[in-house]
Amino acid sequence: MQNKKALIDLHMHSTASDGSYSPSELLKMADSIGLSAIALTDHDTLSGLPEFLKESQKYPSIHAVPGIEVSVEYAGREIHILGLFVNPEDEPLEEMLFEIRKNRNARNGLIVKKLQDMGYNITLQEVLDMAGGESVGRPIFAKILVNKGYFKEPQDVFDHCLKRGAPAFCSRELPSPRKAIEKIKEAGGIAVWAHPLHRTQADRTYLRKVLREMVPYGLDAVEAYYSSFTPAQSLAVKEVADEFSIFISGGSDFHGTNQIGVEMGKGRGGLQIPYSIYENLLGLSQR
Repeated sequence: MQNKKALIDLHMHSTASDGSYSPSELLKMADSIGLSAIALTDHDTLSGLPEFLKESQKYPSIHAVPGIEVSVEYAGREIHILGLFVNPEDEPLEEMLFEIRKNRNARNGLIVKKLQDMGYNITLQEVLDMAGGESVGRPIFAKILVNKGYFKEPQDVFDHCLKRGAPAFCSRELPSPRKAIEKIKEAGGIAVWAHPLHRTQADRTYLRKVLREMVPYGLDAVEAYYSSFTPAQSLAVKEVADEFSIFISGGSDFHGTNQIGVEMGKGRGGLQIPYSIYENLLGLSQR
């Protein structure tokens, strides 16, 4: 029987997208800190899951959850839907992800051009080489510019260059939340709205507005435990999730050295996601 004090982390990234550690290394790290369940949720790619699941056989004390983080467009902005317990070989899901990656790659070329026009020494080949995986996100651009001494922290790069409204930001074509949720569920997974609140806001009105639309599409859960959430934010998400009779999830959004200050399982220091969260979501996935 699982220790009730055991902790989990159901949101992390590997070198298959924009994390700095391989799927195998993530499992080794999780084992070293005593996590009981982890999910690999790379951005818009399933390519890290075969290694993740194979390597997990070496760690019987860890439940390895195959996952995905899908970028979608809602009301003119990008939000993210996690798929947990997905089939890594599901072709319809992969077809949707392929289109997302194609649009992401086109966007990345535009970002490089804008950064060059701003005077930064960066090339698309550098970005691809550093990423290594098939889904290349903006944290790679930030890491390169920090390494070259243009900025001190990755967040500084986002604030000055890469976030929405900044000079090098480029939008991209994304699927709807409805399509992403449908594909995740068709692949045998459960759909989770990731990091639903921004910065320190605990906006229940926004949560309710989005959930009114997405729960009828089949959304199963919302991320209530997250690295940057304050206790007030976590409480708001839990209470609104209860209003809509959906489950809660949680994860650090660990990217390794590509996101300084966020630790696996601990977030920014105080994150503690109970094992019961995994049990509830596992039970839901088996219905």
